Amino acid sequence: MEEPAWDAALADAAGLARIAAEAALEDADIPTGGVAVLLTGDEAVRELNARFREKDTATNVLSFPAAAMPGENGPENHLGDVALAYGVCAREAAEQGKTLAAHLQHLVAHGVLHLVGFDHETDDEAQTMEARERQILGRLGVADPYA
Repeated sequence: MEEPAWDAALADAAGLARIAAEAALEDADIPTGGVAVLLTGDEAVRELNARFREKDTATNVLSFPAAAMPGENGPENHLGDVALAYGVCAREAAEQGKTLAAHLQHLVAHGVLHLVGFDHETDDEAQTMEARERQILGRLGVADPYA
């Protein structure tokens, strides 16, 4: 937890993120492998996005795999890292009429799915990934984020 606004807005942002990450790993049938979730601010995510993706803008979520191939474990069974920008996420949740808690869990699941090899570059990939997200979130009691 790097950005205090997460905890100011949500009673247990870290706990919600953990639940979503574990659900996504379970859905992907990954028996071992850790994921680090960084709840930070827009500026930190902007810096990461600029440094690693050459996009000088804040975005809602970034995923960084620890191994060369998605879904493989890196050092000490670490799958990778997921970083979320508070301001972007809070703004999107409000614009989309969602709770911040639901949006947080969606984006954590989305980021973890990237770490295990899912993507959304093509329409088919997007449909597959979104179906997995719906399934994961449904088990958590979170409404369909694409409805």
